[in-house]
Amino acid sequence: MTVTKPLLTAFLLAATIALAPAWATTQAPPAKKTTADHAKFKELQRNFASGPEVTKACLSCHTEAADQVQHTKHWTWEYTDAKSGKKLGKRAIINNYCTTTISNEKDCMACHAGYGWKDSNFDFTVKENVDCLVCHDSTGTYRKLPGDAGHPVYERKEFPKGSGKFVDPVDLQKVAQKVAMPSRANCGACHFFGAGGDGTKHGDLDSALKTPSKALDVHMDATGLNFSCVKCHQTSGHEVAGSRYAMAAAVTGHARVRGAQDDQPASCPSCHGDKPHHENALLMERLNAHTDKLACQTCHIPEYARDGIGTEKSWDWSTATKMGPEGKPVLIKDSAGRRAFDSKKGNFAWDSYLVPEYRWFNGQVSYITVGDKIDPSGIVEINHPEGKVNDPASRIWPFKIHRGKQAYDAENNILAVTHTAGEDETALWANFDWQKAITAGMKTAGLSYSGKYGFVSTEMSWPITHMVAPKDAALQCAQCHGAESRLAGIDGIYLPAVHGSRLIDLLGWLAVAAALVGVLIHGFTRFCFFCNKNKTPENPQ
Repeated sequence: MTVTKPLLTAFLLAATIALAPAWATTQAPPAKKTTADHAKFKELQRNFASGPEVTKACLSCHTEAADQVQHTKHWTWEYTDAKSGKKLGKRAIINNYCTTTISNEKDCMACHAGYGWKDSNFDFTVKENVDCLVCHDSTGTYRKLPGDAGHPVYERKEFPKGSGKFVDPVDLQKVAQKVAMPSRANCGACHFFGAGGDGTKHGDLDSALKTPSKALDVHMDATGLNFSCVKCHQTSGHEVAGSRYAMAAAVTGHARVRGAQDDQPASCPSCHGDKPHHENALLMERLNAHTDKLACQTCHIPEYARDGIGTEKSWDWSTATKMGPEGKPVLIKDSAGRRAFDSKKGNFAWDSYLVPEYRWFNGQVSYITVGDKIDPSGIVEINHPEGKVNDPASRIWPFKIHRGKQAYDAENNILAVTHTAGEDETALWANFDWQKAITAGMKTAGLSYSGKYGFVSTEMSWPITHMVAPKDAALQCAQCHGAESRLAGIDGIYLPAVHGSRLIDLLGWLAVAAALVGVLIHGFTRFCFFCNKNKTPENPQ
């Protein structure tokens, strides 16, 4: 018996699935039980006046934890690009959301894994400044607010100021006694709310992922697999796998057991392998061939921001400082309750259920950093995904492209570092003007400022990799291969319905018609031949 390649592959896949270990099944993992009740620890059975006091108590047992954290990007907010040697990270990059942490540390450090970073004098070596609770709180009551330099709420305070809403102080003893492994809520406290609002920045991360449905994310489905963030972003010594600065864009090879330490663990093929399709033997080989050119996310995240929260598409800073009729700041929201205009920040555009834009991507991203020259005559691409069609490390990836309009030094042609936060906002915005804000920010960054500013259009690209849809909601063939192809603008690929020639199509159809006529003539001839052959003197008909 001859065994064809598809049948052999199907047999091997079936055998692999049958013999797969427990981690490869679709069963929800059993709940993990801690081996220690922190409420019984003598070191935690007292009142704490501050976050650093809690950390000091934690370090009496977890002696190496602070040192580990202090060597991670979550602490330094820096990353050195291995390819270019450039310093990246939040301390080096100007974005087109809040623009930069420089000169705005007291506000921005509400999302730092530490305490007390309010300016450039912050001491990164002090171990008690590491914030253990922001990642390990399991009570849902631990909160850090903008303006407090990364400290939690110690006294009841009104937030936002003038809103009539109050935030109660954190019970540090209670939180310390209830620590646990990081949950989606812990990670999301910062990553869901990047750039100052729920769903603002990434497009594939928002608070709906705290308890998502299967339709929103098949892996984090709260009643199904219920993956936490660290299930995929495996962590060793507090170093979290996966990075926006150097991603795993084209992992090849078979699936690996989760938790195995390799160089690129945070990727789809880490669990699924690079030939993941196996249910339909007829389609399997063709679908698996696509993985040589397409990222898994391209087909399996057909839309991002698939909920009512949505994501921000653009931010125009040039309209900031426009006040209301009485000369006071105003806030206008869209029909979904999302910010549309804020006197302090300008105009915004939001939407949900967005189709990604697609780019060749090899995992490397080049960035404009603080002080880099720009060309203001066109759209400034703040970050650029590297990749091209003939690069074996490149795949076609889905992206959110965020458009902005922001200040720049009109003579030196560099993006402006602008002071827009970090002090009493009422005082700051009562007499706010761009000249003062840019002068203060540029001085803090150590940059010379010409005294002349303008506004330039910018773009930032954010790869989409969360909110993975169930397999029955993946893209269908016609969505890429049809006339309205999502991939119509991608270089180096040929899509007949998009790139076809009328002359070639005509010749093709003529060839089909000629073949059809030939078949009909051949069939008619054979019919006549057999009719004549079967005639006899006894049966002339």
